[in-house]
Amino acid sequence: MSHIIDGHEVVPLTPETWHLFEELAGHKGLFGSCWCVHFHCHPDPPEREAMGNQAFKQKLVEDGVAHAALVLEDGHAVAWAEYGTVAELPNIHHRKQWEAETVQPPDHRITCLFVEKGHRRSGLAEVAVKGALALIADAGGGRVESYPHDLPPEKKTSSSFLYNATRTMYERIGFTYVRPKGQGNCVMVLDVPPA
Repeated sequence: MSHIIDGHEVVPLTPETWHLFEELAGHKGLFGSCWCVHFHCHPDPPEREAMGNQAFKQKLVEDGVAHAALVLEDGHAVAWAEYGTVAELPNIHHRKQWEAETVQPPDHRITCLFVEKGHRRSGLAEVAVKGALALIADAGGGRVESYPHDLPPEKKTSSSFLYNATRTMYERIGFTYVRPKGQGNCVMVLDVPPA
């Protein structure tokens, strides 16, 4: 199922759309060739190293345990937002702190965003998150957490460093600040009704 979000088509990551993600990841595999498997790996399964990140991620997609919203432009993916259950994405940054401070785990979490270099600072990270929320609503909704960067207004940072965007972006979407997490990140939450 696809959605139109702020004028952009958003589709789910599936075996049928894998080629779009593969093209977006390109020869570099996103952040340092991780293919966004980092958040899936706690503990790190031995098959990930044996298969390599790209093949391992594709297997997770084929097995239905890796989810993302892909933002399309002219038939190509230009941005994405990875989401899933806590069991699917257990390896968040500052995990031990999060586990110690969490009373009720969320139904879903958004762990990583990526916008193609030529499309950054154009609002596509926000479109990707809204797309993920629409896909979560399609799947029955629930409580969604994300862990954006909580930067002072005067601090400027490279958009390539912001793997989960900023607190202010999530606030625009409707997320509520819960608490800090680690140095420079925070926990934010939104209840998503079913579609």
